[in-house]
Amino acid sequence: MRLGLALGGGIALVAVLGGCTSHTASPTWSSASASAPAAVVAESAPPFTEPVAYGFTMTRGCDDASPLGRYRVSVRSGAVESAARIGATVQASPSADVDLGPAAGQDGEEIDVPTLAELRAMAQTAADDGAQVTTSYAADGRPVKVIINVEDDPSAAECFSVSDYAPAP
Repeated sequence: MRLGLALGGGIALVAVLGGCTSHTASPTWSSASASAPAAVVAESAPPFTEPVAYGFTMTRGCDDASPLGRYRVSVRSGAVESAARIGATVQASPSADVDLGPAAGQDGEEIDVPTLAELRAMAQTAADDGAQVTTSYAADGRPVKVIINVEDDPSAAECFSVSDYAPAP
């Protein structure tokens, strides 16, 4: 289940996940397998061609020992086909200033899990809106770590890590 992403104090990341961005470029899809072990931190994003189908694990939260949520994600034709929470604990974001309901509630997750193209767009939109953004990319251009902070408080940052990426056959 997917509900809205709640971030307090600044930019509207929900708009990115809902399809509204300040960028007109749309992702392209390829059936080619593109995996690369090396990650690079870049000031501008390297080119990325999103495969037609792929999967990955997204970890949300800046504390690796206690993430806010982990999700196994399947993407097909540029849309999240499924996003299953890994583990039973879901926590509110440190920047959330709204009540998200029960932390591990029956009503589902507190975020819409993005595709890798949407995660790249979210980082770019946040940077364009003046947020502090640090993004690490694999050599093929897919994001492997995104840190977004819309406040001066380092503890208010939102972190997204991508692992176990694999294009589908």
